[in-house]
Amino acid sequence: MLQIALWKRIVIWGLCALGLLLAMPNGFYSKVERHNDAVALLDAGTAETPELLADEAGWPGYLPSALVNLGLDLRGGAHLLGEVVVEEVYAARMDAYWPEVRDALRAERDVVGTVRRQPSPEDQLRVRISKPEAIEAAVAALEALAQPVVTLTGVGTNDIEVSAEGAEITIQLSEAEKLATDNRTVQQSLEIIRRRVDEVGTREPTIQRQGERRILIQVPGIGSAGELKALIGTTAKLTFHPVVSRTGDGEQPPGARNVIYPDVAEEGLFYVLEKTPVVTGDDLVDAQPSFDQNGRPAVSFRFNASGGRKFGNYTAENIGSPFAIVLDSEVISAPVIQSHIAGGSGIITGNFDVAESTNLAVLLRAGALPAKINFLEERTIGPELGQDSIDAGKIASIVAFAAVLVFMFLSYGMFGLFANVALIINVALIFGLLSAIGATLTLPGIAGIVLTIGMAVDANVLIFERIREELKTAKGPARAIELGYEKALSAIVDANITTFMTAVILFVMGSGPVRGFAVTLALGIATSVFTAIFVTRLLIAMWFERKRPKKIEV
Repeated sequence: MLQIALWKRIVIWGLCALGLLLAMPNGFYSKVERHNDAVALLDAGTAETPELLADEAGWPGYLPSALVNLGLDLRGGAHLLGEVVVEEVYAARMDAYWPEVRDALRAERDVVGTVRRQPSPEDQLRVRISKPEAIEAAVAALEALAQPVVTLTGVGTNDIEVSAEGAEITIQLSEAEKLATDNRTVQQSLEIIRRRVDEVGTREPTIQRQGERRILIQVPGIGSAGELKALIGTTAKLTFHPVVSRTGDGEQPPGARNVIYPDVAEEGLFYVLEKTPVVTGDDLVDAQPSFDQNGRPAVSFRFNASGGRKFGNYTAENIGSPFAIVLDSEVISAPVIQSHIAGGSGIITGNFDVAESTNLAVLLRAGALPAKINFLEERTIGPELGQDSIDAGKIASIVAFAAVLVFMFLSYGMFGLFANVALIINVALIFGLLSAIGATLTLPGIAGIVLTIGMAVDANVLIFERIREELKTAKGPARAIELGYEKALSAIVDANITTFMTAVILFVMGSGPVRGFAVTLALGIATSVFTAIFVTRLLIAMWFERKRPKKIEV
């Protein structure tokens, strides 16, 4: 008979109530969004203001506050396609090899003689020894510095190649190491960009690799592509250099192993610095906006143990000497070391305002980009376009929803009304699940929901048609309903499993909007099967228990 145990009824209505509760914040989107932003700012230590407190109190804390994130095409934002200039990393690697090469050859000084670095292309390191007859010994000493390439494609190869001609030795990266370096550089750039974007609190950015060197960045809710470029396009490479001299001529040769950088605060002032930094931003573990002793905006920083030791030793040995803090080849501050700075912490002062010091702290915390990024494509998508997309999606959803409700009522009468109630619960469950998993809704995602609305009644149609057939032969309406659900179950499961498999393939193989469509489609399949098999059956059972009809029409 048409019986459903009490505990099953409690579970079914409990799941429906939970889904409706999770979906509810989306009905008050702006209010809940302001509440979430205020909570995040207060948790981050932002000073309390009446506006922040009002936004926090705008939504009860005991209710769910997770929202369905709106994608770039719905919310507006910025789209960038960048290409990583990996060749810069080759030059940095070769420059970093020079101390090791020098020390290795100096250990063989009695054999190879003196060692001098020669001008060379950026991706090579060339040195000359004074005893050409010892060139083989010098090459052997440098080949001992080689390390195996740690990749599957580079098994059995070393990271550097050493060749000699006359008294000159050339060191360069092997092809296998270049491929491994390219991959590491792009992956590192990807992670640093993601950290920088996450630091400013944007919702659900799309940051993914395209091809060998390109990175796609889509950030909903940000003002413009220029603002996004300012955030992620800066390498934010922080270094600390000994100062050789100051000059007003930026064209003069800085000298061997020196560099000349401009002063940010004073136009026309340049600093000649030692090229090799004492410590770099790679040793930073934290950077926060703060104020100096005069109340001016600044950035406080803290090194790790290794960086703190190097920083402390240098300041102890060079009291009274100027020390340049360089950010992206510009001197932002050149204080004189007054005393030994122990503990590995300090403060960067300069001509900052509060916004600039905050942004600099974000960049330093996220880390320096390993190489420059050239932006090949940039677009700003205004919120007006996003609102148009939302309105179009709403209209499509409402039209589809209304058409399905009318069709079901006209086709199946009272049973169609039960299917309509389940359909409304189904849509609410979809939004509840999207909110719970923090999914991003895009235009293709809306298409997936519209498709789900059409598919959701498919299972009910199969059940109701089967009940019609059973009414012709069954002993009574209760038995007809029971057999209708039992015999339609296999067809419902088969149809939805194949569609679910398609959604899984789309999610695995696709990217961006395709994955958004796959997510909403997969969730819609799960909720529609649940509402068709359990919710409508429970509604019919409750109606049947109250009315006890001798005859039913479907």
